[in-house]
Amino acid sequence: MEIGTQKIEAGLYVVATPLGNLRDISLRALDVLAAADFVYCEDTRVSGKLFAAYGLDTPRRSYHEHNAAAARPKLLAQLEAGSAVALISDAGTPAISDPGLNLVQAVRAAGYRVHIVPGASAVVAALSGAGFPTDKFYYVGFLPRQAAGRRKALMQAAVVPATLVIYESPHRLAALMGDIATTLDKGESARQICVAREMTKRFEEMIYGTAAELAAQFTTTPPKGEMVVLIAPPLKPAPALLDDETILAALETASLRDVVQTLMAQTGLPRKAIYQRTLDLSQKKKT
Repeated sequence: MEIGTQKIEAGLYVVATPLGNLRDISLRALDVLAAADFVYCEDTRVSGKLFAAYGLDTPRRSYHEHNAAAARPKLLAQLEAGSAVALISDAGTPAISDPGLNLVQAVRAAGYRVHIVPGASAVVAALSGAGFPTDKFYYVGFLPRQAAGRRKALMQAAVVPATLVIYESPHRLAALMGDIATTLDKGESARQICVAREMTKRFEEMIYGTAAELAAQFTTTPPKGEMVVLIAPPLKPAPALLDDETILAALETASLRDVVQTLMAQTGLPRKAIYQRTLDLSQKKKT
């Protein structure tokens, strides 16, 4: 059967594309990209390489965070006219930490069908090769760029007894490792980290170590390429009761309200008791 010879019905097709190796694409994805009336892509220059490799000539349109609000009405009008429209990202599965999510929501709200064309995903690929527990994992996604916001997000994720998955830029990786060392590793054995770099590409590698070890390594030798950070579950559960030192440390990087919520999740203790103790320590800290 030749690629793209099958007519496809109208609707939005969410199509996964390769992470880096252009051969990591499904036959169905190629069928859809060839048969669609339009393909919306994050960067037409990036998608152009995929299209050239497989001889695809479907009209392409841009859809990214900077033009999404303007592009959505045009795409919805095409669906209203009975078109089959495909959505792809630069790499992996659309709508995972990218503006495709808002488009899928808008298309469903307007009553049009959304078709799923599964394939490569950086989250799943990293988990499959890291060797960390996969029965439970928590996708954190991109963390705030500012240190205070990043530490707050890490503290909130710390209570989840699962492998944590984070996306981060190479130039912030050393800072992230330092924050993990001071936020997640307090009061317990250091959690193991795996940094999956350049998956499916020529320089693919899995880098292992504790957060402190990797912070030192990445400060000396800054990494390059696309990164997925995996944090193994804690070796032992959070203590049922948290001492004053732990509460005071938490107050250094988060608001009283956020600390109370996190401690409630960690201990299972009533909010009233935790709030009063945290408030008392917060006031003593100021005096």
